[in-house]
Amino acid sequence: MSKHEAIGLAPFDASDYLDNDETIAEYLAAALENPDQNAFLTAVRDVAMARGIADVAARAGLGRESLYKTLKPGAKPRFDTVRRLLSALGVKLEVSSSRERVG
Repeated sequence: MSKHEAIGLAPFDASDYLDNDETIAEYLAAALENPDQNAFLTAVRDVAMARGIADVAARAGLGRESLYKTLKPGAKPRFDTVRRLLSALGVKLEVSSSRERVG
């Protein structure tokens, strides 16, 4: 019996709370700020679960099992695969300067 089961708590599942586009975008943006690439892949997996793994896999042109392998901790997906996944999730990456402008 796990510690959570012993005291009657359900494990936390972020996908339970990813129910609108704004929340999903903020969640993925926060994960991108983490230097650990697994944090971002975990966030993408959470969003894919919230949107439906089979549907996201089909939209990205991947099999469901391939999607799970792509998003497992330690995976090193190709950039093209990440772009297709983000498109299937209805989000896009944006780039901005990290330097402050001195006027």
